[in-house]
Parts: sequence; structure tokens; C-alpha cells
Amino acid sequence: MRARIYKPAKTAMQSGTAKTHLWVLDFGPTDQSIDPLMGWTGSGSTQAQVKLRFETQEAAEAYATEKGIDYTVTEPQARKPNIRVRGYGENFATDRRGPWTH
Repeated sequence: MRARIYKPAKTAMQSGTAKTHLWVLDFGPTDQSIDPLMGWTGSGSTQAQVKLRFETQEAAEAYATEKGIDYTVTEPQARKPNIRVRGYGENFATDRRGPWTH
């Protein structure tokens, strides 16, 4: 089974960068079967549920090689910072140049 080492991206539901600083090692999906009675998908392997977090990429790679796990590393894409000059207070400034609308 092949593992993936990556740095998670910011979710669309948050404006901050929480939970994006650690490297994650997780396993891909395994052979899944469909239960004939209920129709649920299941698997005999629980490795797809395991996510290990590491401080650095090197620590994650060292763990994978120590345990004999094949892995691929996905490099994170750099994110352009969205910094406004006056910040959040600019929304409520009395000297705005344009109208403030939703």
C-alpha cells in the first residue's frame, strides 16, 4: 500500500491557516466492497482511517522509510498573502472613497 505525505491546504470554510502547518502521512483507499443488505461500502483494512501528523517533511519521510512504507511526497503550493493596507477597519471607515455595499 502506498502512502501520501503532504501539507494540507486551507479549507474553504476558514479564513485562517489553522491545521496547515503540520505534514500529514495518510494511506490511500483500499479495496472496498459493498454490503449487499445495507448498501454501505466497507473494507477489511483500517489503514485508510489513519492520518499521522509530523512537524517536518523529513520526519514524515524518516518514519515511512523506517517502517518500510512506500510513499509519495506532494509539495505544497505557495499561497499569496491577502494583506490590505488598513485592514478590517477599512470596512467601517468614514473616509471611504467608494460606497460600501454588499
